[in-house]
Amino acid sequence: MPDDIRALHPDAPSHAPSSAPEPWEPDPAGYLATFATLDRALHASVARLTLGLSPRALMSAYSDWAAGLLFSPGKQAQLVHKAERKWSRFASFVQHRLSEPSDSACIEPLPQDKRFADEAWRQAPFCFMSQAFLLTQQWWHNATTGVSGVTPQHERAVEFAARQWLDIFSPSNFLWTNPVVLEATLRQGGANLYRGWLHAMEDLHIAIAGDAPAGAESFKIGENIAATPGKVVYRNELMELIQYAPSTAQARPEPILIIPAWIMKYYILDLSPENSLVRRLVDEGFTVFMISWKNPGPDDRDLGMDDYRRLGPMAALDRIGEIAPDRKVHAVGYCLGGALLAIAAASMARDRDARMQSLTLLAAQVDFEEAGELMLFTNEKQIAFLDDLMWEQGFLDSRQMAGAFQLLRSNDLVWSRMVREYLMGERTPVSDLTAWNADGTRLPYKMHSEYLKRLFLGNDLSEGRYRVGDRTIALSDIAAPIFAVATETDHVSPWRSVYKLHQLTRGELTFLLTNGGHNAGIVSDPRDPWRAYRMMTRAPDARQQEPEQWLRRAAAAQGSWWPAWLEWLAARSGAPVMPPWPPADALSDAPGDYVLME
Repeated sequence: MPDDIRALHPDAPSHAPSSAPEPWEPDPAGYLATFATLDRALHASVARLTLGLSPRALMSAYSDWAAGLLFSPGKQAQLVHKAERKWSRFASFVQHRLSEPSDSACIEPLPQDKRFADEAWRQAPFCFMSQAFLLTQQWWHNATTGVSGVTPQHERAVEFAARQWLDIFSPSNFLWTNPVVLEATLRQGGANLYRGWLHAMEDLHIAIAGDAPAGAESFKIGENIAATPGKVVYRNELMELIQYAPSTAQARPEPILIIPAWIMKYYILDLSPENSLVRRLVDEGFTVFMISWKNPGPDDRDLGMDDYRRLGPMAALDRIGEIAPDRKVHAVGYCLGGALLAIAAASMARDRDARMQSLTLLAAQVDFEEAGELMLFTNEKQIAFLDDLMWEQGFLDSRQMAGAFQLLRSNDLVWSRMVREYLMGERTPVSDLTAWNADGTRLPYKMHSEYLKRLFLGNDLSEGRYRVGDRTIALSDIAAPIFAVATETDHVSPWRSVYKLHQLTRGELTFLLTNGGHNAGIVSDPRDPWRAYRMMTRAPDARQQEPEQWLRRAAAAQGSWWPAWLEWLAARSGAPVMPPWPPADALSDAPGDYVLME
């Protein structure tokens, strides 16, 4: 250190480094940026191989679980005791079945587990295989849950990973240990395996080529799906607005604006004519406007959540106001579109914009504290890992998202399908919903990053920290009546999480719980005999009740929920009048251009 500086700072250590770089050193900012870019590129490459799951996040979860188990001798002793009991039960079961043939069992699978439902699994030796597997699965569930000190996030991750590994080795997955497959093979002389081989080769070709699944070609956009007559009446850089005129002579004065999720093509709500919610609405005398989102590419990487709000529902409301002046709107949001609608409605309420007559949220979350199994993808390490993948690409690809969702339901979407199509040789007929599901979209880097960090991880919307413009918004400001639909087996938006809307709003809220999953529960064909739902309306400022209490009190009904919703809309609409027809300067016929973008 120079003597003149040391005179001013006599206590300074002589080895203190200089803040100025040596002349021969490169620029520190550029130097560090190079290494940071290298790290992100490595993370992105690994993410493609792991379906977006972060090895670091899993290692952290396993370390937490292993350390917790290591310092929990009581839990260890309990697991040893459980293992002894299960082994004793299994040995007694084997001895009983060998000495006295019956169809008894020592453990039953969970209600949603259909792998061992066939009666052939009740017969020896296959009953021994299935029972041993189920007992092992139960023991591992006990081992990975209830360990003192392990965070809930890590517990879910470890239990999930253990379940995925065990599912690989289920006896139902293999020819020689699956009695149903063996019986079919003997009966058909192996023809099922030959067909399965052809199916596997066909699927491999489709996966390499990136094509739609076999059979999807029979569904044509604009012909037998997304075929409700309409006009594209507005287009911007992010969406097209389609107007569907009612098929009745008169219509309710309040138009309906539907905001689908941009994680999907809009026509899930306009599938085949008998399965189309849009067609049902126009036949009931409603004018319908539908947002059709653009499928973003690398150049759209900087589109954020507020761009979707501003260029989506807000731009649509402005255009609807030009076509149908001085009319309030029934706004409908599905999944991610429902969260966006809630944000838009809260910001409008804050700014005293009263253009919304009502809100309908379909399988949409606004509180993400308990986001079901999707929470596996929304811890800090996992989000940072996905962020690097999206940063390199500029977007999250639909196939990368599909892989993650299939992983969440591997029993139904992976292993059971492989057994049915590759071992049994049976192709599942492609439906309109299956064809739509294969027609995926991409998510821009900035939007998806903001969505995960601000909503899933930070839960800013429900906790009053979400900002639109320069001010926060509050869901409690929304005064318009709300109709919220949740589905019983939704693994994307669990119904108890959707139910939290009761705690976040003060106005009239009708909550409906229908059977089915995230998509099949919403697309509720009234002709389907197995449809059922429960519904109850909460008056403004009424006392809160827990989800289980609501479940006991809500009246059950058979059939599709669509008629109940239509009655709700009609009760909050004016008397029928002459409808606003699409303007003469409409841009094109429905379904428009954006839905066809690959």
